[in-house]
Amino acid sequence: MKEQNIDTEFLEKLTKLSRKLQTVFNQQVTAVGLTYPRARSLFVLAKRGQLTQSELALELQLEQATVVRLVDRMEEIGLVERKPDPTDRRIKLLILTPHGEEQAGMVRKVASDMRAQVFNGIDTADLKKGELLLDEIADRLETISDLKLHQK
Repeated sequence: MKEQNIDTEFLEKLTKLSRKLQTVFNQQVTAVGLTYPRARSLFVLAKRGQLTQSELALELQLEQATVVRLVDRMEEIGLVERKPDPTDRRIKLLILTPHGEEQAGMVRKVASDMRAQVFNGIDTADLKKGELLLDEIADRLETISDLKLHQK
């Protein structure tokens, strides 16, 4: 077997870790009766407050049509409401209902419990170094992405 470069190994591990994190979180929220997309939407809305569907789509990195269906279903089951934007009545803002707030609290608890299990015993300084490295990689990816957008 050919020896891989450390950067290749690192990115492969990072990709696998991301998938594993999503899989475990999905299992945890499914166990409390939510789907992964609904849980993420609740988490984002609870954290950011009211958003438009476009802002939510951007935040979740989903297509607009996918978010429309997701929000339609969340509205049907009483998790969110669409309210007119006071500054532009063509725009609807997504707002958590009391039931949505309750469910968002459950999502926060699941996420908090998961973080506690994952990071238990890992030194805070090591986590900070990891965070800085991930920020640097993300910045470099943004630069590459910006370059490609301007080349078109």
